[in-house]
Amino acid sequence: MEPKTVIFFGRSGSGKGTQAKLLIEKLKASTDRELIYIETGARIRQFIQAGGTYASDITKGIIEKGALLPEFLPVWIWADILINEYSGNEHLIIDGASRRLGEAPVLKSALEFFNVKNPYVIFINTSNEWSLKRLLERGRSDDDEAEIRRRLGWFDESVLPAVNFFQNNPYFHFIEVNGEQSIEDVHSEVSSIVLG
Repeated sequence: MEPKTVIFFGRSGSGKGTQAKLLIEKLKASTDRELIYIETGARIRQFIQAGGTYASDITKGIIEKGALLPEFLPVWIWADILINEYSGNEHLIIDGASRRLGEAPVLKSALEFFNVKNPYVIFINTSNEWSLKRLLERGRSDDDEAEIRRRLGWFDESVLPAVNFFQNNPYFHFIEVNGEQSIEDVHSEVSSIVLG
């Protein structure tokens, strides 16, 4: 199997993280090829927890206020992983990268630099109301309704333009999947698209 590159997008509560992990399990079961999972949010949390730098302190403050990080920071996170860990032979699963329009062409230029062929962009599409209901059912302490509505509004304002960039760029295989199905049905659709 040739190396697969899959970039996941979706609103909070769409299940994109779950679908990324299910695809990773499927890829690991069906190939001996190594795999790199770039989950930008988790890497930023690790950067904050490691601490010890002026940049990590500033980042922590921005996150605690619920504000947006400057575009260079997530780009630095995923670019550093690609530069130091990617050899061109691994499967790449990317979740949480290029969530603003300014980042999207940078990710495209990075993938082209690394000669990535046929990258997939999987947009797990859910409505705001469906996502809100699902997140409230999850019951996490940071999931009060006002905060969820703020995140969903941010997605519409900031992330959808990046999604449109990928959708309208012929370098990417852009696939929109109905996220308002069972986890199993979404996984089946994603797997059939990526693995054939």
